[in-house]
Amino acid sequence: MSSTVPLSAQPPIAAENAGAVIAVRGSVVDARFPSRLPPLRQRLLAGRRSEIVLEVNEHLGADTVRNIALTATQGLARGEPVWDSGTPLTAPVGPALLGRMVNVFGATIDDGSPLVEVEYRAIHRPPPPLRQQQIGRERFETGIKVIDLLCPLERGGKAGLFGGAGVGKTVIITELIHNMVGRYQGVSLFCGIGERCREAEELHREMRDAGVLDQAVLVFGQMDEPPGARFRVGHAALTIAEYFRDVAHRDVLLLIDNIFRFVQAGAEVSGLMGRLPSRVGYQPTLGSELAELEERICSTVNGAMTSVQAVYVPADDFTDPAAAHTFAHLSAVLALSRQRASQGLYPAVDPLASDSKLLTPTVVGERHYRIAQAVRRTLAEYEELKDIIAMLGLEELSPADRATVYRARRLERYLTQPFFTTEHFTGRAGVSVPLAQTLDDCERLLNDECADWPEQALYMIGRLDEARRCG
Repeated sequence: MSSTVPLSAQPPIAAENAGAVIAVRGSVVDARFPSRLPPLRQRLLAGRRSEIVLEVNEHLGADTVRNIALTATQGLARGEPVWDSGTPLTAPVGPALLGRMVNVFGATIDDGSPLVEVEYRAIHRPPPPLRQQQIGRERFETGIKVIDLLCPLERGGKAGLFGGAGVGKTVIITELIHNMVGRYQGVSLFCGIGERCREAEELHREMRDAGVLDQAVLVFGQMDEPPGARFRVGHAALTIAEYFRDVAHRDVLLLIDNIFRFVQAGAEVSGLMGRLPSRVGYQPTLGSELAELEERICSTVNGAMTSVQAVYVPADDFTDPAAAHTFAHLSAVLALSRQRASQGLYPAVDPLASDSKLLTPTVVGERHYRIAQAVRRTLAEYEELKDIIAMLGLEELSPADRATVYRARRLERYLTQPFFTTEHFTGRAGVSVPLAQTLDDCERLLNDECADWPEQALYMIGRLDEARRCG
């Protein structure tokens, strides 16, 4: 992957913005500027060919700055020149990015032609003023039954997919892209922070094959890149998204995978800069760095910016500081359960741990709220009865409790769903289910209209009528 700086962004070379490298320690580079000290967050170019990109992170003295490198520093030696570009890090914006895959510098990484005649904007921007921000209560339907029923997403809101390794966060993100992009009239922007190169290539190919790439932008800071690049790729993606919202006046669907890797890159940068770690080894500035990114994700009078973010939970510990700080910024929380994944109940969304601020009668309506609460109550009662069943057996329960167990087991299986993006793994055709159909089907299951149907007939189906055909 190329990390070259766009030619349009090269700095003017003048004596007053010239310096020299005085120390190189991995991704940390110290430089001395005898004439003029660059401000914080300024972009510098180092090396004899100006091929190494640095960002000013700290002022060490009247003429010395400490920088974090966004590209590899191999071959950089003391005494080599450093140029102050006169600008902070920038990202390209505009319609020319639609259908393209770029890195943190805006350089194309999809084997296509370089971007030409595009505007460059600073990636560090304040959030819109409060008077311009707009909060709506419009639902964002996904076609995924368990999400639309129990934790509906908000148009212009932020939703988080929380889970440990291997429980299906990226699969749900890619399914949301598939279900939404085809019927979504806005721009989709995928930001991969610390992504594997395999995932980036697969996502690009799938979106191209589905014919939705022309209304999407993919921005990647891959796993093998320096922590500085991974730390800033989220800001670059937001700059592109803000252009489409504020200048093009289009709704934006922003998908981020993975917010934890943004926090992790910040911890690496903090450690490289020699700062004392805080709780559990995270950087002391974790809260402010995360807020700086998250507060820019908002809707304004110009357009809505809806975000779905995957959040890796270390060791499945939801009290981890990275997860706990992310919770505060979200309007919907989708907690993924390793236990449900081990039982084959995909998507592995935990219906009791997941929640949405939209799930109130005044927003989703009285009927939706009543059915969702009844489903959640039935599943909670089943969870309480599991210990008794394990010790004494199902036969020792009262008739009412047995009916609750059978009802809950059918609901659990009905809320599974085959995905379009996993067809080549499972051999099952993917389905998208409208919310109205999900409500009708759950109401029938709660009323025991399907009590004589085999449980397995409800597993991995779309509409409830498909179970009748299977049975």
